[in-house]
Amino acid sequence: MAEAVRAELPEGKAERYAALCAEIGAVIAGEPNLTARYATAASLLAQAFPERFFWTGFYVVDADKPNELVVGPYQGSLGCLRIPFGKGVCGAAAARRETIIVPDVHAFPGHIACDSRSNSEIVTPVFDKSGALAAVLDVDSTQFDAFDAIDQAGLEAICANLLTAP
Repeated sequence: MAEAVRAELPEGKAERYAALCAEIGAVIAGEPNLTARYATAASLLAQAFPERFFWTGFYVVDADKPNELVVGPYQGSLGCLRIPFGKGVCGAAAARRETIIVPDVHAFPGHIACDSRSNSEIVTPVFDKSGALAAVLDVDSTQFDAFDAIDQAGLEAICANLLTAP
């Protein structure tokens, strides 16, 4: 069992993501359980950006309904239980298999409002070792336009290692 020794995170956003990527990788190393991996990442991300990350968690591809996401480990208020591919930001990211940044969720066609306090969102796909979509990482903010290319690069790096780390 890995234990995290929490070091002070860097101030710069890109540097903070790099440190988090390394920290998450170290904590999940050797842990085969996907729920534990997702829970660890959601917790550490939420703690690292409490001023911007209102809801941080995973929607996992349902093995019984492969075109549907089901809520997985998260930090924040109550999440939606299920999201079909192509619906809302999470479903769109799952269908497109790419990160989506939404500066104003109220302007996103078909947005699913799990919590009306959310104003912007970034959703990043998580792929397994074979390249199949396994989940999406969903981060919501109460701030408008809270996410940018640095967030995208940082979250994509974390998600790329999440299921491929030994």
